[in-house]
Amino acid sequence: MVQPRWSPCAEEDATMVLPAVKAQILSDLDQLSLEEQGRAAELVHRLVSPHPKGVAGRDLLRFARTLDPASVREMREAIEEG
Repeated sequence: MVQPRWSPCAEEDATMVLPAVKAQILSDLDQLSLEEQGRAAELVHRLVSPHPKGVAGRDLLRFARTLDPASVREMREAIEEG
């Protein structure tokens, strides 16, 4: 039997772990292979880890037009190749 999925509620504390949610996660985790459990752990870790803060575009304007066309082309090709 599939249990109803949890949905966020504005009145609940965002840092609180709801017992039903925790139980569902643990139940689902038990059904995964070791590899899938590792992937699930990585996903959860990424969700709780702070994201690196970027730089505002206006702060990068001083670098505009500082690269020669050949360097730009080389960088673009490297990015497209992955």
